[in-house]
Amino acid sequence: MVNVGLLVHIEAKPDRAAEFEARLQSVVEIVRAEGKAVVWFGLRLAPTTFAIFDAFANDEDRQAHLDANLEALLRAGEELFVGPPTVQRIDVVASLLPGE
Repeated sequence: MVNVGLLVHIEAKPDRAAEFEARLQSVVEIVRAEGKAVVWFGLRLAPTTFAIFDAFANDEDRQAHLDANLEALLRAGEELFVGPPTVQRIDVVASLLPGE
């Protein structure tokens, strides 16, 4: 069951969007190994606009995920993003996951 999540909006520099997309694809294994997120999605919303949505069973797992990954995301932003990413803490009010 998921109760909380993160929604991160990212605007990549036009000449770095493909590089950021590749980084998102490589992050899946890191998130899987971390074991905190119940679900994780790297999304492209427009040619240079991306989002990350992930959900967690509890706030402790969400905070541990942020503690482990936010600094790396911000460092990547110095090179790849137009501005800093917007990180929103969200509450999950309903979900449909396999096995539920």
